Amino acid sequence: MEELVGLREGSSGNPVTLRELWSPCPRIQRGIRDGLKWLKQKLFHMGEDWHLLMTLGVLMALISYAMSFAVGSVVQGSGIPELKTILSGVVLEDYLDIKNFGAKVVGLTCTLACESTVFLGKVGPFVHLSAMIAAYLSLVRTKAVRESEVRANKTKQKEMLVAGAAVGVATVFGAPFSGVLFSVEVLASHYTVWDYWRCFFASTCGAFMFRLLAVFNNEQETITSLFKTSFRVDVPFDLPEIFFFVVLGAICGILSCAYLFCQRIFLGFTRTNRFISKLLATSKPVYTALVTLILASITYPPGMGRFMASRLSMKELLDSLIDSNSWMLITRNSSPPWPAKPDPQNLWFEWYHPQFTVLGTLAFFLVMKFWMLILATTIPMPAGYFMPVFIYGAAIGRLFGEALSVAFPEGIMAGGVTYPIIPGGYALAGAAAFSGAVTHTISTAMLAFEMTGQILHALPVLMAVLVANAIAQSCQASFYDGTIIVKKLPYLPWIRGRNISSEGVIVEHFMNCAITTLAKDTPLDEVVKVVTSTDVAEYSLVESTESQILVGVVRRAQLVQALQAESPSWAPGHQQCLQDILAGGCPMEPMTLQLSPETSLQQAHHLFELMNLQSLFVTLRGRAVGFVSWVELEKAISNLTNPPAPK
Repeated sequence: MEELVGLREGSSGNPVTLRELWSPCPRIQRGIRDGLKWLKQKLFHMGEDWHLLMTLGVLMALISYAMSFAVGSVVQGSGIPELKTILSGVVLEDYLDIKNFGAKVVGLTCTLACESTVFLGKVGPFVHLSAMIAAYLSLVRTKAVRESEVRANKTKQKEMLVAGAAVGVATVFGAPFSGVLFSVEVLASHYTVWDYWRCFFASTCGAFMFRLLAVFNNEQETITSLFKTSFRVDVPFDLPEIFFFVVLGAICGILSCAYLFCQRIFLGFTRTNRFISKLLATSKPVYTALVTLILASITYPPGMGRFMASRLSMKELLDSLIDSNSWMLITRNSSPPWPAKPDPQNLWFEWYHPQFTVLGTLAFFLVMKFWMLILATTIPMPAGYFMPVFIYGAAIGRLFGEALSVAFPEGIMAGGVTYPIIPGGYALAGAAAFSGAVTHTISTAMLAFEMTGQILHALPVLMAVLVANAIAQSCQASFYDGTIIVKKLPYLPWIRGRNISSEGVIVEHFMNCAITTLAKDTPLDEVVKVVTSTDVAEYSLVESTESQILVGVVRRAQLVQALQAESPSWAPGHQQCLQDILAGGCPMEPMTLQLSPETSLQQAHHLFELMNLQSLFVTLRGRAVGFVSWVELEKAISNLTNPPAPK
């Protein structure tokens, strides 16, 4: 202990030490120490841990972002829009590189550690991870076969990627059937029957191992559904309730259109706004920390998070929402206490508040999570967006079901018998309908059945999903297609015959006539001039300068390599033509597919989607007259959707 020397001059306070007496600025130092002591008392007061929860969310989000930034932007976001682009025939560099696997896993782990703070899932990243492994296994196979099977290897790689997408969904929910169907609906515009058994086999193996590990880890006694329900088995719903399920589907469809519109607008705003775009380009950690700080502050359990069940994890949220009991009827004559910790047997206590009631907390949850989820989708870190949307739809259905239980406390009479309403059934239908409308899929109904083992509500759930999809598909692009549009990924929009009249549009109206051809009888010096003056990836090869009959395609890189090998023969007076280069080993791809100027836009669009093509040449009586690529197709469809103003 330091020796006390007395009081400061003119002071009647506490005695000071010798170090304090002779240290510079003693009053300032003493004020800082008092301030730190006060801050310590406030921060670490018994029961006050909001700052720790906020710090946890911010740190995990920053770590997740840092793992993404360490490798590149390819591990950020969901991954499904990019994979959909790859399966359409576009090559995205490094997207499926196995070196990104570790960063994606660690970043996703940190994202999931935030739980309800950022309200993000893992379906999209798991699909990306599964596609990475599938691409790597396909690469291993490619190296083990002969070089003459390169084309077959490309086909095998696509088959592996499609199977990988199915496995990614199946291993998240232990649902092989819906995993395959979801990958078909979301990723493939055209799906070959050959891929079905491959996808089902791979996804069944993945789902079986996923459920088996839960048994080995003593989480469950045997292989069973991921989310258990206790719905009434004899009469799960009355016939008049079908009408209410259809109404719920319409509500989910309308809300999904609002969500998709706002999400796409806000995502585009973050890319066009000068301040936010600059922040995302130069200071992504700052943006990530700010967004996570906002979300963590709002979801703090003793604060506003008390009205959003923020103490529950993603799994617990869904478990509580599909509860078969009517919370409004239970709390009519009793007021359950708010437990110090979530009660696993009564998770619905988290949704009750004596001032808000259950309907109030559910409505508050829907209002707040609507914009909070949109804001969370802009954070540049690995995250899935399907599970939050699924839970959001379950909350919509739960609110609708609780309202019905209040309106019909005794139930709806059918056939002279009255059965009480099961709000959990409406939560299940709402989850499938809203997520199906957002993703434009029907397989979410099958996913709901496989996740819960509840097949008794098959008819009303399917009707709700169909109604929601009918509304959403007629008004908005799906979540993944909207992300593709905002990110400006190579995208070939659909042609909807009921919206635009494309019958009279033919290839001649929008083809590109600026085509560079090389004839077999072209002298080498002319070939060199063409190659050095252009930078196209491939040249159309014609039979002769006079006939201009299209016979194939020569790639520029291979042609340059062949010309460099023939460089000593470029002496003046030595006439060599392109035919000699081709005969010397320069590969030529024969022209098997081509368009006619009279081909309709719909036929060309269908061919591009079916064959995953990037461009096709247009011939008239065998003569090359132009070509059509994605650029021309997109422009033609855009002109039909939004006709240019007349001059």
